[in-house]
Amino acid sequence: MPETILVVEDEPSLQETLAYNLEKQGYRVETAGDGRLALETARRLKPDLIVLDIMLPAMDGIEVCKTLRRESFSSPILMLTARDDEIDRVVGLEIGADDYLTKPFSMRELLARVKAQLRRTQVVREELDKLKTSAPAQDTLTFGNLAINRMRREVLLENAVIALKPQEYDLLLFFAEHKGQMLSREFILDRVWGWDYIGDSRTVDVHVRWLRQKIEADPANPTRIVTVRGGGYRFEG
Repeated sequence: MPETILVVEDEPSLQETLAYNLEKQGYRVETAGDGRLALETARRLKPDLIVLDIMLPAMDGIEVCKTLRRESFSSPILMLTARDDEIDRVVGLEIGADDYLTKPFSMRELLARVKAQLRRTQVVREELDKLKTSAPAQDTLTFGNLAINRMRREVLLENAVIALKPQEYDLLLFFAEHKGQMLSREFILDRVWGWDYIGDSRTVDVHVRWLRQKIEADPANPTRIVTVRGGGYRFEG
């Protein structure tokens, strides 16, 4: 069955171009021209990926992304913007976007990013399937009041499950499996996001900040995921 992509773009010519090129690659494509319709379609369709413009009528792309993430929508979101603004990029990542592309962009670049995001999602699914079929009933890493159950891809803090997005879980598990080691941002990006990830090391910083907010007693003064000056990060457990 072909993977499904929801294209959310209010400019008719660009919406049509995106849909045409994605369909040529074998994807199933549905479209929406405003934010409210995008939410309705995403909830109904549960697409494998969303290409989401920031500037939309009815509800902007930032609000659409925030709403979907609050509803535990975990599929990747690739955001589009007409502004080449670092603030836009950081805000987009902080509210849960997985990647970011500034207009004008080449169709080749967009297709490469779509492929990379879908591939990453598939790898996670395959790893989860392997754990379900081959892992022992309990395969848990424990660090004081923090426990990571690899079989269930579940993290508990003080015996309560905490909600992590797939990439947050993968990053935390990677840290836990390399406890005490200094890990550079580039190494983390390569091993957690994959060698073909189209992005930069600031993505790591954003995800570390999210993790600290969820697992640190004082996120402003972290003791579990500590920053190594000029190097990267080290997980202390």
